[in-house]
Amino acid sequence: MLLLASASPARRRLLEQAAIPHRVRVSGVDEDAIQVTDPTQLVQRLAQIKAGVVADLERQEAADVGPGVPGSAASMPVLGCDSLLVFEGEVFGKPLDPDEAMARWRRMAGAWGELHTGHCLISPQADLAPRLATVTTRVQFAPLTPAQIEAYVATGEPLHCAGGFALEGIGGLTVERIEGCFSNVIGLSLPLLRRWLQPLG
Repeated sequence: MLLLASASPARRRLLEQAAIPHRVRVSGVDEDAIQVTDPTQLVQRLAQIKAGVVADLERQEAADVGPGVPGSAASMPVLGCDSLLVFEGEVFGKPLDPDEAMARWRRMAGAWGELHTGHCLISPQADLAPRLATVTTRVQFAPLTPAQIEAYVATGEPLHCAGGFALEGIGGLTVERIEGCFSNVIGLSLPLLRRWLQPLG
């Protein structure tokens, strides 16, 4: 059983589709309060903080109830993730409103961006250090017309996604090409997670 420290429905669906048993606990971390200049280090730091907060909460609750609490972080790995898009050196998180989403898409259409996802896995074994990694995937966006951009933004989907698009949703039509890990663009790298979970059984 894996404990996912994320509110992302897309990450939950990835785990479900990969038949990885899990449950979810949201960290409640104020992401805007974390200031790191390098985007690859920023997503990794956010992933680490999210996983750490959830692991600490679970362990404290287990200690309050007593030892051997089933399904707690004391007996399951905790996974934290965070994603963002870097376009022309600028960090693109979730657009604040439709106007910002439109402005971004007018720039991104037909061009390449880099989607970074930070991962942190905290093992239930106290003697093992947290596993940390950032996976980067290059994404080429389709050469959309102004009308197509307006129609996509009007769906509301871009406002809920890092970079302003959801590969697993309507946004799949806005992507021309991907270089690297496909699932990483959706929210977590399944190949990385597989490698990390294998030693834990």
